[in-house]
Amino acid sequence: MKQIVLTETGGPESFSVRAADLAPPGPHEIRIRNSAIGVNFIDIYQRRGLYPVATPCVLGQEGAGTVIAAGADQPFKTGDRVAYLSGGGAYAEEIVLDAGRAAPAPISVGVDEAAAGFLKGLTAEMLVRQVFPLTQGRTALVTAAAGGVGTLLVQWARHLGATIIAIVGGPEKAQAAAANGADHTIDRYATPDIASAVRTLTNGRGVDVVYDSVGAATFQSSLDSLAIRGMMVTYGNASGPVPPIAPLELSRRGSLSLIRPSLFHYSTPDRLPEMAAALFDLMGKGVLKPAVAARFPLEKAANAHRLLEAGKTIGSIVLKP
Repeated sequence: MKQIVLTETGGPESFSVRAADLAPPGPHEIRIRNSAIGVNFIDIYQRRGLYPVATPCVLGQEGAGTVIAAGADQPFKTGDRVAYLSGGGAYAEEIVLDAGRAAPAPISVGVDEAAAGFLKGLTAEMLVRQVFPLTQGRTALVTAAAGGVGTLLVQWARHLGATIIAIVGGPEKAQAAAANGADHTIDRYATPDIASAVRTLTNGRGVDVVYDSVGAATFQSSLDSLAIRGMMVTYGNASGPVPPIAPLELSRRGSLSLIRPSLFHYSTPDRLPEMAAALFDLMGKGVLKPAVAARFPLEKAANAHRLLEAGKTIGSIVLKP
């Protein structure tokens, strides 16, 4: 069984391929043969050392495949089709994990889409249904709106009836965001003052919520785009971590709220089944359509990281064992 091992923090060249044996699943555990593995920015943060991990280690937070062995006291059986959140270890042909981190993957959802859309789709669910529940009449600003999470976030926000302003990088991504349901798009490369553009689009009011995965490069303009009593949701660091902010700044800007949610604090075993069911229901109905931008053989994980870091993809990247 092959794994992709991060030997030390640094660049994509720090990956190597190794053979490994996995222990049989214990109670509450299942062993999954991966059919597809999602690549996410959290993998890059860990590889770079922004999110510390002990090396050597196997990265990878999500995947989809088939249960090939099942321990006692858990709901799955051999042959079941599942998607999972692993917290690491997914860059491999097989993985053993706690069954509470997995959910049934319906046949109506392709395996690549299940792997590409599980962590990202659950993140979107967390953002629009739990962190700041969107409803008709609300206005949301979405950064990186044509990326893996952004694609599903815009689609889900549209389904809920919210007005969406999408921040993208370039005309092609603007077209993709519009096709996914964004009411307005702003090209950050062509717009020197994003907050002013947002104010213009909202008749000076600003937006109710900002979902920002970019981090340092957009944090200030995102704050400046909020309406009074708006919420700033910062959930990623693609451009680097957000600098410290004094609480009085939030008051001065209109009694704003600031939250930094983590999916793994929301998708606990007691909540994951309902979250996954909501996600796969909308995927099965075609409301949510994860865009798979590229597929790489498992051994080419380094190339997948380079492509994701370049910021040129529309949608998600998957590895194929």
